[in-house]
Amino acid sequence: MPKKYLKKILDARVYEIAIETPLQPAPTLSKRFNNQVFLKREDLQPVHSFKLRGAYNKIAQLSDTQKTAGVICASAGNHAQGVALSAKTLGIKATIVMPKTTPPIKVNAVRSHGAKVVLFGDTFDEAFQHSQKLTTEKKLSYIHPYDDPDVIAGQGTVAMEMLRQHPGKIDAIFVPVGGGGLLAGIAAYVKFVRPEIKIIGVEAEESACLSAAMKSGRRVTLPEVGIFADGIAVAQIGKEPFRVIKSTVDQVITVNSDEICAAIKDIFDDTRSIAEPAGATAVAGMKKYIDQHQVSDQTMLVIESGANLNFDRLRHIAERAELGEKREALICVTIPEKPGSFKSFCNALGKRNITEFNYRFNSDQDAQIFVGVQLPEHHLDSPNEKTLLLNSLAEKGYPVVDLSDSEVAKLHIRYMVGGHAKQIKDEQVFRFEFPERPGALNNFLNTLGQNWNIAMFHYRNHGAAYGRVLVGIQAPKQDQKKLDQFLKKTGYRYQIETNNDAYRLFLG
Repeated sequence: MPKKYLKKILDARVYEIAIETPLQPAPTLSKRFNNQVFLKREDLQPVHSFKLRGAYNKIAQLSDTQKTAGVICASAGNHAQGVALSAKTLGIKATIVMPKTTPPIKVNAVRSHGAKVVLFGDTFDEAFQHSQKLTTEKKLSYIHPYDDPDVIAGQGTVAMEMLRQHPGKIDAIFVPVGGGGLLAGIAAYVKFVRPEIKIIGVEAEESACLSAAMKSGRRVTLPEVGIFADGIAVAQIGKEPFRVIKSTVDQVITVNSDEICAAIKDIFDDTRSIAEPAGATAVAGMKKYIDQHQVSDQTMLVIESGANLNFDRLRHIAERAELGEKREALICVTIPEKPGSFKSFCNALGKRNITEFNYRFNSDQDAQIFVGVQLPEHHLDSPNEKTLLLNSLAEKGYPVVDLSDSEVAKLHIRYMVGGHAKQIKDEQVFRFEFPERPGALNNFLNTLGQNWNIAMFHYRNHGAAYGRVLVGIQAPKQDQKKLDQFLKKTGYRYQIETNNDAYRLFLG
């Protein structure tokens, strides 16, 4: 199978528009992890993403009749820009269907390349269905972002460049995975030319469709997909990519959002460039691989796949990077409600710095404090610093709860600690996600209606495609069934958080 793609990759028409990006040493990562790390800087492409390669290769090989009719795609991100610029370069009309939730910066970037933008629906699936309708009606050529041999071949030129740029020993190549086009192209080329090199796919755990497919032995569709790493937020691995991947890829690693945020910081420290979440996912996977296998003195190539990031998201990424790096712990600690107790607690922490402290008087017996604690840099051969902290506080008589992995704590509680509301009865707590666009918050509130009293509400705009809200609703037990039915009818994704430790300890 790799042999079939070798010629297609060698013949791919990408350099009429794309550049050969550098394979750049990452000295800070290399020294820290005792391995030679190189970053393939696909963020330096004209559209700041590798997607340009596959899009151009596909469009350039269309027939004259197809080119005259024009091309279309559905995309909220990098593929849209790749198709738009490719079509403009080749003098072809392009229509890009994007969800209404697409940030303006991406919509404007596509329009700047001369493409017609059609905003439709709140999700990619809705935009995709509309694009298929337009494809049939207007007899356009649909340019798929990953499930197409010519697109896969275009992306495979990344591997061709890397092996030419680093002809020496290479132990592993780490590739981000969404629909699988990039991974399939790289794996097909490398496994034919240098089969001894390990190919490792890395995906976000909230959209781990390849891991699910490998486990099942067939493609599966995830019931729900998280959107933090929106560039790889795909519910089902592509058919053709999976056919290639299942026989050429050595391992698939999943990483969480905090680990991706930490990887964005790692890339910035080495290159002074800011990768988008999907663009940094492979770095996060490389770090986890080193930790899992305890390897050293190896040569690792990592794809930095894109840098199309909304500036608004940097605040959220910076906040979560230290947690992802395990250099900060969020904890709830119970201390006596008396003068000097906070000073005693600080002494118990030793030389660790406090990064955050939230407190409000609740009773004259004990106080629950929400604390962020800076941890020493984690080394592979050192004990878990957070565990040492928790054990140390417990030994000194402080009841402590670890909140570092609680989304409610990280997204909401740390910004709204104000004390318990004992007069509030029958409060049930829910965490909602809704499509982020002008008027979205007002629409959400209108949808909730006036059937029940809202006793608590917290919302922050993270510059992402979806808004996140924590809501406390007063509903007597006899209304439970009615409330459940109502929430399901709203169409919003939600989770019940009434028993969440962070809520219970600080606001319940």
